Amino acid sequence: MVTTDGKIAISEDSAFDLAGYLAEQKIRVEQALDQLLPITDPPTIYKAMRYSLLAGGKRLRPTLCLATCTLLGGTQEMAMPTACAMEVIHTMSLIHDDLPAMDNDDYRRGKLTNHKVFGEDMAILAGDALLAYAFELMASQTEGVPPERVLKAIAHLAHASGAGGLVGGQVVDLESEGKADITVDTLTFIHTHKTGALLEACVICGALIAGAGEGDLQRLSRYAKNIGLAFQIVDDILDITSTQEELGKTAGKDLAAQKVTYPSLWGIEESRTQAQRLIDEAIAALANYDAKADPLRALARFFVERKN
Repeated sequence: MVTTDGKIAISEDSAFDLAGYLAEQKIRVEQALDQLLPITDPPTIYKAMRYSLLAGGKRLRPTLCLATCTLLGGTQEMAMPTACAMEVIHTMSLIHDDLPAMDNDDYRRGKLTNHKVFGEDMAILAGDALLAYAFELMASQTEGVPPERVLKAIAHLAHASGAGGLVGGQVVDLESEGKADITVDTLTFIHTHKTGALLEACVICGALIAGAGEGDLQRLSRYAKNIGLAFQIVDDILDITSTQEELGKTAGKDLAAQKVTYPSLWGIEESRTQAQRLIDEAIAALANYDAKADPLRALARFFVERKN
């Protein structure tokens, strides 16, 4: 619920300034990304990488990582390389997802997609380079964290980025295009892997960097899985209800690609109901935590209230 002063209410007796928090975190993350990826030789590939990495966006994934780390007693400084790695891998996935062989999209975040500016060959290489660079960042830039924590975070993110996560979801998504018999179970598999795995990694890796115990990891995994699926349901709704200007990318592309979506199976209103149920369950998973978890609670609500 949004209050009259623009803050998002978390409970009857507290409110969290999510807009201010997101703005502050976005500045920190973008400054770190800019510093961590300078242009060097060969300049073309670094320009292509930076073009998409610094193209804007809400920086929700690194913010989730930073918020989780600080919730469990860590600092933003110790989590920043891992948080940046989340955005680097997310950017890689967008570059590759937009390619003609995948979704064949012309716009992303209101700008021409990477392959439209640098060519398909350079876009593929930029994505490849970003994927490798994410793990280099975590391994070489993380300070003040025991090596075993960093290693666990790297392993978790690697799994979430590969065939067991993001790539696996994309495979089933591509194989499902044009098929009319896709079930809710198949659709949920696609999105818990293609979208949800990286969102969960943002939370879990932030927790691992902070030294989370098994109980924290279980609670935060429930939170993250729920917000990940809710995020995709809302994405499906917005693809139908929003314009290209509002989304910053091509609207209506799911229908054009003959993709089965949650609204096509459930309708828009039931899809909204299911997304809200998932967010309510996500927030309930944070019941053991005090006000330090308010950023995560507010982010969960934002996932169903966002307009792009």
